Amino acid sequence: MSTSSRRGLRTLVLLPPHDPATAGWPDRLEQAVPELVVLQPRTSEEAAHALAEADAAYGTLPADLLAHAGRLRWLQAPQAGPPPGFYHPALVAHPVQVTNMRDTYTDHVAAHTLALVLALARGLPRYVRDQARARWAPDWDPGAVLPLGEATALVVGVGAVGAEVGRLLAAFGTRVVGVDARRGGPVPGFAEVQPADALDRLLPAADLVILTVPHTPATEGLLDARRLALAKPGAYVVNIGRGPTVRLDDLAAALSAGRLAGAALDVFETEPLPADHSLWRRPDVLITPHVAGVGPHAGERRFAVLLENARRFVAGRELINLVDKSEWY
Repeated sequence: MSTSSRRGLRTLVLLPPHDPATAGWPDRLEQAVPELVVLQPRTSEEAAHALAEADAAYGTLPADLLAHAGRLRWLQAPQAGPPPGFYHPALVAHPVQVTNMRDTYTDHVAAHTLALVLALARGLPRYVRDQARARWAPDWDPGAVLPLGEATALVVGVGAVGAEVGRLLAAFGTRVVGVDARRGGPVPGFAEVQPADALDRLLPAADLVILTVPHTPATEGLLDARRLALAKPGAYVVNIGRGPTVRLDDLAAALSAGRLAGAALDVFETEPLPADHSLWRRPDVLITPHVAGVGPHAGERRFAVLLENARRFVAGRELINLVDKSEWY
């Protein structure tokens, strides 16, 4: 039976390609939301046909498929920060509402961030390399350690992840300040939260610069040569937000010049990071391959957001995690 003959129902299309973890989602959604018909096309051609009568969709919707979605009113992005190109001009101009998966991995990403910070603070990147060579080389210089109880951390982006990172750092006695385009203070654990345009003013006082911001038109290349020159000499940079926010060649140059003490990166301008990039071989750099969000329950958390929004959608209620499409978050 076509959905057009099932009066009063709404159609949600789960767009390909499909993660095996979503195989049971159509039945679960239809059971939980009887007003919903869920389609799971396997190819782009099938997706184009399904979108012709779709009210909502889950996944990535390129311009060629969006052109078939004449009645689409809601698109659920499958990530908190979708990859570059997700918010293409046709999608931004389209009246469809977009929601994302923010705050589904906050605990995992914040824990990973703290692991990176602690590793840098105690000089672990160098010791890990020494271990691989069976080299015993203790560094007894007190300056080789960053005492977190005496440090200032600047968290760039005080969303769910940034706020949790600040709260955890404050437990170590770190003075935490933040900048955010939307959120002001007070935020638990933060001494202050300033507007985004305060970044240049706050950089010179920060021992730790931690980026958790999404990739947006405003944050692309946010930490470049000019801003790295403003950073406190001997500062550390940590990026667990999105790769395009940090210019990697500028960061490598600042490290080579001795301006920074080190860096820890989970995300990169180009992924995978090219094997010949100098950052791989630096003893003052710690690299993880975009895994900060890894942890248990990820699939169920994504499903919970989709289910909550599906219920709201069929009831005509405001959706959660709404995105400003022009700003990509």
